Amino acid sequence: MKIATNSLTAATIFAALFSLTACGSKESSAPPAAGGGMPPPEVDVITVATGSVALTQDLPGRLEAYRSAQIRARVDGIIEKRLFIEGSDVKAGEKLYQIDARNYQAAYDSTQADVGVARQTVARYKSLLAVSAVNQQDYDLTVAKLKQAESAMSRAKLDLENTHVPAPIAGRIGRTQVTEGALVGHGEATLLATIEQVNPIYVNFTQSGVDVLHMRQAIKSGKLKRADAKVELVLEDGNVYPLAGQMLFTNLAVDPSTGSVLLRAKFPNPEQDLLPGMFARVRFAEGIADNSIRVPQRAVMTSAQGQSVLVVDAQGKVEPRPVKTGNMVGGDFIITEGMEPGTQVIVNGVQKVRPGAQVKAVPWNPQGAANAASAPAATDKK
Repeated sequence: MKIATNSLTAATIFAALFSLTACGSKESSAPPAAGGGMPPPEVDVITVATGSVALTQDLPGRLEAYRSAQIRARVDGIIEKRLFIEGSDVKAGEKLYQIDARNYQAAYDSTQADVGVARQTVARYKSLLAVSAVNQQDYDLTVAKLKQAESAMSRAKLDLENTHVPAPIAGRIGRTQVTEGALVGHGEATLLATIEQVNPIYVNFTQSGVDVLHMRQAIKSGKLKRADAKVELVLEDGNVYPLAGQMLFTNLAVDPSTGSVLLRAKFPNPEQDLLPGMFARVRFAEGIADNSIRVPQRAVMTSAQGQSVLVVDAQGKVEPRPVKTGNMVGGDFIITEGMEPGTQVIVNGVQKVRPGAQVKAVPWNPQGAANAASAPAATDKK
């Protein structure tokens, strides 16, 4: 009887252990509770759409004065006085230099006296001719001498006036090339100073003749529309000049040495911030392209296989999409192939996702991202 009791007890214990083991196996194979997994990562996307864009181009240029006049001595003489301040603004007709005028004044006075004598002679011969006291030939000779005297007096008067050297145009005058006491105009018209008018101001730049040809063909075929003539100026420090300019002309000839075409634009310069000789970049619209798709430059990836973007498909999964880009408009690429309207393109978060991954698409807010980047970092207070 003792042996039977012991056997029953062992069987009971074995059955209990088997039951516990089975329960543990079921619990370990059960699926995890809902909400225990990681949520899909968020990515910033834009939904592309078609629209009209202005195809712009930046070309290097150099500023040039609207008008420039070299002040030169027209008569020989000694500079007595400079009548302007270097670097100041002068008006048209304003006296700039005074040349010693004593010799020219004496010459003018002499020619005046000659004219007076010649006029008296003509008057006397005219009365004598009326009574046939002189012949017609003698009278004509006195008239000719009067005209010669008057011509000499006009030249002497002009020389006397030229001793006061005036400003031919209004503008800003530079440094003087001569000082008081200098002999000028001896054998040639001596350069005294230069006046430059810089409001408005020109900018000259060049464009490849091939680019000009392609653009004209695109406009003629209807692929592009002609843009307006307004242009922007990007200064050497990278800032954009606040006042817009206007395209004036495109040269009809191509420079055979460079293969480029000369262009010129005009900009207002009321504060005279722009100076002749400065380098700048001219930004202008070559044409308007309708039904164009544009994406931010940061969304386009370049590899040995070409350019591509990451998009979010209808199931919320990441999909690589090969594309081809054209011109740039500001900070955006124009997509020429591989993109359709309505596509969600990932702009931020490209580094943390892989093709085929599930993501949560959030509309991109570039203004909010810029504000967050410029906000000061928070500091802990104790």
